Amino acid sequence: MPYRSQHLLTEGPLLDANGHLVEAGYATNLCRRYDRSAVRAGKTRIKEWDYYLVTGDEMALALTIADNSYMGLDSVSLLWLGEKPHERTKSMMRFAPMGRTGLPADSARGDVQSAGKNYRLRFHNDGAERLLTAHLDDFQDGKPLDAEIRLTAAPRETMVIATPFAGKPKHFYYNQKINCMRAEGSVTFDGRTYRFHPETAAAVLDWGRGVWTYRNTWYWSSLNAYLDGVPFGFNLGYGFGDTSAATENMLFYDGAAHKLEHVAFEIPRTMEGRDDFMKPWRIRDNDGRLDLIFEPVLDRASLTSAIVVKSDQHQVFGRFTGRAVLDDGTVLRPEGLMGFAEKVYNCW
Repeated sequence: MPYRSQHLLTEGPLLDANGHLVEAGYATNLCRRYDRSAVRAGKTRIKEWDYYLVTGDEMALALTIADNSYMGLDSVSLLWLGEKPHERTKSMMRFAPMGRTGLPADSARGDVQSAGKNYRLRFHNDGAERLLTAHLDDFQDGKPLDAEIRLTAAPRETMVIATPFAGKPKHFYYNQKINCMRAEGSVTFDGRTYRFHPETAAAVLDWGRGVWTYRNTWYWSSLNAYLDGVPFGFNLGYGFGDTSAATENMLFYDGAAHKLEHVAFEIPRTMEGRDDFMKPWRIRDNDGRLDLIFEPVLDRASLTSAIVVKSDQHQVFGRFTGRAVLDDGTVLRPEGLMGFAEKVYNCW
């Protein structure tokens, strides 16, 4: 439901003839139509990606296919979140795909695939279910990885937001998060097969299309789990763009979205004033509907600096405990549910 200062998007094209956002705001479906050919900013500035994260009891798998115009990025991450948490990420770059990756203009259906020397990724979506497959000849130390994950039970409501950038009328970010899809499948690596069971495993799709400013910082947190057997999760985020029309903060319960306004991540600091990502965080909203303690177990940190491209990423996995209030006043109390919260600084 519309919430205070949050503007609900209407239907129609995303961009006008000048490449400007027709309207900024949020929705629960892709009511605005994205068309890459309507972008009027420099063609090397267009960024498009599909990022899937599958989270199980003590394992997670992340798969990315991204076309950032001047650079393509395909990535696979396998994360062990139980005893002795650790992770392995392998990323492959492609030179100047400029849209040839063929990422779909909406998330309802359509396939995307990418391949290179000794690897291939494919996201198949027939409109009813999604099949994610990945193969790498050498994921680590010459050992291959194979993954096949089937996603079903997409929720009827999702998080959608159209965000402008102040002073940059041809820049925008159009984003959908499809939370709490039911996940089933397996990953085989280093002589072991890790299974995701549909009773306990859930997935999120981060579907992003837009033209970004060069330098930005974002905060994002996502939970995809089950609360007493019912799909429950959230999308929380802020830090970039002009969010005066709407924010991307939502709770999800049994397929329905519940809109929050503003949130803040309270990340502990060291004595020297730096972020201390592995100590407990607190995440709260401005209206008393969300109050979470986040207990980290693993920081998937990545620092890249390559001439004009720089990135400092901390995607922290851990367990959420606390209180969340739905639109109708129902109080939910998650206890130790696995998800992540991140802080990312990019120059790209």
